Amino acid sequence: MRAPPWMPVLRGVAYVCAVLCVVVVAATATARSTVLNAGFHRDVLARERTYERLYDEVLVDPELTPVTRDLLGRLPVDEALLTSNLKTVLPPETLRALTDEQIRHLIAYLRGDRDALTLSADLRPVVENLESLTQTYFGDLVASLQERPAPDFPAFLRELDVSLERVAAGEPPRGLPKLSLTPDQAAMAADALLRLVPEGQRAALRPEVDVALREGDVATALAAVGPAVFSDRTREAVERVRAAADGGGWNITADLERGDGSLDTVHRIRGATHLTLGVVEPLAAVLGAAALAALWFTGPESLARRLRRLGWTLAAGGVLTALCVAVAGLVTGGRVVTPPASWPDSLVRLVDDVQGTALDRVLAGALTAAFVTLAAGAVALALGVAAQRRSVLEVARRASVWSAAGVTGVALSGVALVPLVFAGGGARVCQGSERLCALRYDEVAQLTSHNAMSTTADRFIGPLQDPDIVGQLNAGVRALQIDTYRWERPEEVTARLEESDFPPETRRRITDAVARFNPPRPGLWLCHSVCRAGAVELVPTLREIGDWLRGHPTEVVTLIVQDAVSGADTEAAFRAAGLEDLLHTPQRDPSRPWPTLGEMTDSGRRLVVFAETADGPAPWYRNFYAYAMETPYAFRSPGEMSCLPHRGGGDKRLFLLNHFVTIDGGSRLDAARVNARASIVDRARACERARGRPVTFVAVDYVTIGEARSAVDALNAERAERS
Repeated sequence: MRAPPWMPVLRGVAYVCAVLCVVVVAATATARSTVLNAGFHRDVLARERTYERLYDEVLVDPELTPVTRDLLGRLPVDEALLTSNLKTVLPPETLRALTDEQIRHLIAYLRGDRDALTLSADLRPVVENLESLTQTYFGDLVASLQERPAPDFPAFLRELDVSLERVAAGEPPRGLPKLSLTPDQAAMAADALLRLVPEGQRAALRPEVDVALREGDVATALAAVGPAVFSDRTREAVERVRAAADGGGWNITADLERGDGSLDTVHRIRGATHLTLGVVEPLAAVLGAAALAALWFTGPESLARRLRRLGWTLAAGGVLTALCVAVAGLVTGGRVVTPPASWPDSLVRLVDDVQGTALDRVLAGALTAAFVTLAAGAVALALGVAAQRRSVLEVARRASVWSAAGVTGVALSGVALVPLVFAGGGARVCQGSERLCALRYDEVAQLTSHNAMSTTADRFIGPLQDPDIVGQLNAGVRALQIDTYRWERPEEVTARLEESDFPPETRRRITDAVARFNPPRPGLWLCHSVCRAGAVELVPTLREIGDWLRGHPTEVVTLIVQDAVSGADTEAAFRAAGLEDLLHTPQRDPSRPWPTLGEMTDSGRRLVVFAETADGPAPWYRNFYAYAMETPYAFRSPGEMSCLPHRGGGDKRLFLLNHFVTIDGGSRLDAARVNARASIVDRARACERARGRPVTFVAVDYVTIGEARSAVDALNAERAERS
């Protein structure tokens, strides 16, 4: 029976419809599994280490440093206090949790699972971290002022609120003592207060403020400027902050809606996704199924020909999907969003890396959908051919035999290659390189973490490193500068206060507070000046270092100890940590050459320990400056760095390059600049020429910021090449 004349037209329309519907379904399925999936965004951000890079690359970018430093300079808080504690107040994990929450809300809105967009951040973790930091810095002072056994911060804030309201109303706050100010000090204080006042009101207020401060009457001076400083606008802002803080959250949606209308784009995208997922996708699925059914039932009765027609349709859909993916890749060029030219390079790189990874994964998902469709079409074609030859079972049998043979062949090949793989894995390696094994210990450059125990991970106040000590070793550090202490006794703090410029009454109050709230803790600790600002126990930390060394048998590690405990106590701590089999004993004559790294790893004695003050009694515990020399270390800017001799003189085999900036603490803003590869390599070469010895220890703050490891690797590559 001949087919009606319209049948070929129907089959042609069904064929085109089926192919197009395959492409649409593949695209929507890809969207559901990628850009409309919260897990996809979390994974992309994690793969690119987005949160860590924000801290370690973007926020410390030298292009941003002048702007950041200018902003920080306007605050009455030391720059180092803010930047070094940044990860303590807002750790990467907290930022990640806040971001993940917003991603979940946004994706649910775009998919149509929620009718309204609600973006809100739970600020309680940040507030808790800030409160912890504040209590560490100010808890003793508040408790002492309140004459309480422990600080009552809510009461303190209430009292502060009342005082501010009085000042805003022009009333002198009660309880402020009179100060004995010189004329110059009074003038400086008046200038500082009047800078808070709108410029047009300063001249009228100056006489009253000048007179009050010359008499030391701070309360009256504050009351004079209070009404001008605490304007209605300021009070409204305070009320908004207070309302947000009371709820412990931040309504991001409300702020965005009051802003530049950036949510309008989100609402438009939501309309498009709602239409696509709610209408286009199901319609394409229904039409595609109907088209495939039409191709199946309107063709010849032959099973083989029906299967082939179905196979060609699916294969064509897969090919067209793959072509669309290829075109999309070419058109986008790996970039969907073009960052503004004003953005710093570090932020541009981060954005490009994140969107590049995201786009690659989207295209990979679409290609997977294309290949699945293509494979389904290939299977249908193969079955059609087999059916035509009436040997479906024979084809299946042969396919299983060949598959088994292929699997067996691959397995046998793998077994045969195992000896070859292991035979090539026996090359000797020291510090990650075959060529370093032949170099002596005093010829190798070692990445050194300054104040290695003072870390964000261990919640030190004003940390100088971010990862803990094991994390630093994993990041390439091979020398650790650590400070050993006993928990300070109240009388020790008092002795330090006696050397300060505090008035006697202030010293008395601080001494009383320390005696009540900072009792000594037994044992040996790793601290940075004051144990209350951060401390980790010495012996457990030494055990962790020993465990790391045993897990990395080709590595050599050095400890440079700023020792505030005796050599005998230090020796006992190393014995308690079980490190005696790892300790290397230097020769008594510091001028003698050191063994090679290969010899040290062969012996197993791969832990070198120096003391800044002690010299023994253990034979492995030698004074650092008997063996080493150094550069100065109190640099307040990169331009101040020099190669001048400091401790240890100028003729030692070991050479410590102090390569960090100190501005009343570690300078995170300067770390990216001074930790740059060129900065370290150029200064190391200059100091080597000036001092006549290769740099052994490159000591830096924030070892994970910048390119310090790459710089040390470059120095070692040069030395291995020359040897």
